[in-house]
Amino acid sequence: MDWSWEAAFDSIPLLLEGLLVTVEITLLASVVGYALGLVFALIRRTGIPVLSQAVRLFIEFVRSTPLLIQVFAIYYLVPPLTGFTMSAFLTGVVALGVHYATYAAEVYRAGIEAVPKGQWEAATALNLPRSRVWTAVVLPQAVPRVLPALGNYTISMFKETPLLLGIGVLDVLNRAKEVGAETFRVIEPYTLAGVLFLLVSLPASILVRRLERRAAHS
Repeated sequence: MDWSWEAAFDSIPLLLEGLLVTVEITLLASVVGYALGLVFALIRRTGIPVLSQAVRLFIEFVRSTPLLIQVFAIYYLVPPLTGFTMSAFLTGVVALGVHYATYAAEVYRAGIEAVPKGQWEAATALNLPRSRVWTAVVLPQAVPRVLPALGNYTISMFKETPLLLGIGVLDVLNRAKEVGAETFRVIEPYTLAGVLFLLVSLPASILVRRLERRAAHS
């Protein structure tokens, strides 16, 4: 099948709509994942055995099961069990967010443990409240250290959104499939979908590398 510029140009509007959905899901899932990951990391630092163990087991469970299975479970199994129905879009945000929260938790933990022991001791010597130690001493030092790793996870999320095709999310790849089914031309929409993924992920990767260099010199 020869390349058709007319078919390529005709597919661009729908592909851009799909790209917008893909970016929205990625950004929202990043907010959910990194906020929840920080909560997981802090719970594991509380020293409360029951909570810490429960979070550890949850993290191991999520990390040991495929993301696609988690997507299907949230979309098809949770509503009958809870009576709460989520749209395909919201399911994608929750599934990606929870999945990557388990990885972000370990990244945060590493960042927290990298804070020099002297900083903890100084805060204790100043008799700062525990909440103040975390908000003014520990997290301001730990979070910048982990930003490059979190950036890489965001890029991975962006590239894994096609997994949501199975529940009908109209991301850029699903739009390419839709265009191909309607026009019987698959080369142009799928090629352009790949180009759009590249145009977003490549600059993001460059930004992450700059953050890594900055973190290394700080």
